[in-house]
Amino acid sequence: MAEQAGGRFLLRIEDIDTTRSKPDFIEAIFEDLHWLGLKWEEPVRRQSEHFADYKAALAMLHARDLVYPAFMTRSEIAEASELLSGDWPMDPDGMPHYPGRERDLNLADRNSLMSTGLPFGWRLNMKRAVEIAGPLTWTETGDGTKRIIQARPEIWGDVLIARKDVPASYHLSVVVDDALQGISHVVRGQDLFEATAIHRLLQSLLDLPVPDYNHHRLLTDAKGKKLAKSKTSKPLRELRHDGFSPAYIRQLIGL
Repeated sequence: MAEQAGGRFLLRIEDIDTTRSKPDFIEAIFEDLHWLGLKWEEPVRRQSEHFADYKAALAMLHARDLVYPAFMTRSEIAEASELLSGDWPMDPDGMPHYPGRERDLNLADRNSLMSTGLPFGWRLNMKRAVEIAGPLTWTETGDGTKRIIQARPEIWGDVLIARKDVPASYHLSVVVDDALQGISHVVRGQDLFEATAIHRLLQSLLDLPVPDYNHHRLLTDAKGKKLAKSKTSKPLRELRHDGFSPAYIRQLIGL
C-alpha cells in the first residue's frame, strides 16, 4: 500500500506499558514481519522513548478542562453500573461506561483526592469533548473501497487517556505519533475500527492532521476468536513452521 501511494512504510513499537512489553516480544514482531516480506525504515519509533510528547498532549487537554482524575477500579465500575437503574451503557468492547463520579468535582476536591496517594487515571470528559469537536468523520479503505465513516466517540463513554504512572493510553499515544511521524495512511486490524472514533475526537481536540484508515481482517481460530487472544491459537512463527506461506497469511487478512 505504501508503495502504491508513493509513500514510505513505517513500523512503530507501541510499548507505553513498559511492564508488559518485553524484548523477546518485540524481537518476535520484527521476525514475523520480516518473514511476511515487509521492509520498513529505520530507526523504528518506540513509544517508551517519547513519553514527553504524550505529556505535552495531555497538558493541552488539561488546559481545556477536558480530562479529570478518575479513581474507580474496574470492579467498582462494574458494581456501580449494576446498581444504577435502567440499562447502563456499554462500550464496543463490552465494558460498562465509567460512571463519572469525579467528573464535576472542583479543583480543590480533585487535588485533595490526588494527594491521598490512591492510584488514578485521567479520563476524557466525553460529553464536553464531543460538544467542542462537533460532527466527525474518517476515510476508510479497509474493504477495498473508499468510504466516509461517521465517528461516534460517545459510544465509548469517558475513556481512559492516561494513568498516574503512564503518561498516555493507546488512544492518545497513537494520534500523537501519527501526527509527529507525518502518517497519511494507518493500516491495522479490524478490532480497532470502532476505536478510530476516539482517535478522530482527539485529533480534533488537539488540532492534529487526519490520516486515512485501512482496517484489515483478523487472523482467527476455528471458533472465530482473534488469534492473538485465543488460548489455543498458534503464534505466527508456528504457523510458518506448519507450512503456511506469507502470501497465504496476507490473503487471509485481505492485504
